[in-house]
Amino acid sequence: MNAFRLGLHRGAIELRQVLRTRKDLYAYLTTPVVFLGIGYWRAGGHKGEMTQLSLAGGIASTIVMFGLMTVPQFLFGDREDGTLLRLRGIPGAMTSYLTGKTLFVLVNLIASVVLLIVGGATLLGADLPSGPGQWLTLCWVVLLGIAAVVPMGAAIGAVLPAAREALALYMLPVMGLMFISGAFAPLRNLPSWVQDFASVFPLRWIAQGVRSALLPDAAKVLEPTGSWQLLSMMGVLAIWVVLGFLLAPQLLRRMTSRESGSRLSEREQKRVAKTAY
Repeated sequence: MNAFRLGLHRGAIELRQVLRTRKDLYAYLTTPVVFLGIGYWRAGGHKGEMTQLSLAGGIASTIVMFGLMTVPQFLFGDREDGTLLRLRGIPGAMTSYLTGKTLFVLVNLIASVVLLIVGGATLLGADLPSGPGQWLTLCWVVLLGIAAVVPMGAAIGAVLPAAREALALYMLPVMGLMFISGAFAPLRNLPSWVQDFASVFPLRWIAQGVRSALLPDAAKVLEPTGSWQLLSMMGVLAIWVVLGFLLAPQLLRRMTSRESGSRLSEREQKRVAKTAY
């Protein structure tokens, strides 16, 4: 079979496994459900602007968390159990692997975003985009945001050391980024240097783009510059897309080339020794 077709088949199998495994299904549904709960708590059960802001922050944070935290965990698990080592010697196997993971991540992220939008509308009373233009903005912001963060998540997963402690430490700056990027609190209330720092990363722009689709145009006065900055948003996210697709394949090839049976055996022995201790 063609490597891409085989990868799509692989991704479909992984998606079916999630649907058939209650534990995995709950794990993937947890994030959007938590953000819906946060939105309900912040809005105090009343429909209003705070509901829209919380929903926009939840959508943006879900994309970033899945891309920058869940994708590295995939690579960590497949490196630990020897999956990547077994694929290395098979022609086209890595292409198939990456294609399957891309399908799996894309479907999960889109499902999470849809769940947030539907849940926000039905449970929180949030308003949906009011016209075709806002729906179009929501679609391209979500898709461009996914394309910006998922390859970077793969690149980060490729350079992280094969240790669970590394993943735990890596989560701290990601969580910190969520608090300074204006996803759940007005960015204009933060110091200017914090705003400039947050503007380098995708989360700030994804959240602002989703707000531009969910909130009325008059709400743009709440943004630091008093406008939605759609062109700047598109430019920053596009830069992250290019960087991610340039770095991820090279780092993944480097990671798989350095894998060996002795490294895998050494990690297994350390894990067994730690468990025994």
